[in-house]
Amino acid sequence: MSGQVRTTIGVRWADLDALGHVNNATFLTYLEEARDAFMRQTLGDVFLDMVIVRIEIDYRAEIPAGTSNVEVTCALESIGTSSIRTREQILLPDGTVAAEAMTVAVVRDREARTSRPWTDDERSALGSIDT
Repeated sequence: MSGQVRTTIGVRWADLDALGHVNNATFLTYLEEARDAFMRQTLGDVFLDMVIVRIEIDYRAEIPAGTSNVEVTCALESIGTSSIRTREQILLPDGTVAAEAMTVAVVRDREARTSRPWTDDERSALGSIDT
C-alpha cells in the first residue's frame, strides 16, 4: 500500500488473554491507533468529526505472548461523498500478517450529528494521497 501510515505498537501484558496470545478485541485497538494516526496526518482537526460505521477484519495469525511489538499500517482505499474506506494490516516482527481489515469512516456535522459531504479542502487533502 502506498501513501500509508505505519505505526509501531508495543504489545502489553494486559493485551494478552488466557490462551497466551493477544485478544481478538485488542486487534481492533491496534488498528484504531494506526487509523487515527493516518486521519490526523491527512485531515488534521477534521479527524475529530469522523465516526466509524463499518469494520471488517480477517484474523490471519495469532500474536503470541512474548511479541514485543507489531507494525500496523493504514492506507486510503477510496473516497466517497462523506466517507473514506481504509485498509489496515497488523504485521508481526517477522513480517507475517496477523490481521487485515477494511474500515469505513464518515465525516459528520458536529451540531446536526449527521453525516455531511467533504468540503473541497478536505477532498483535496484526501485526493493528494498516493493510493
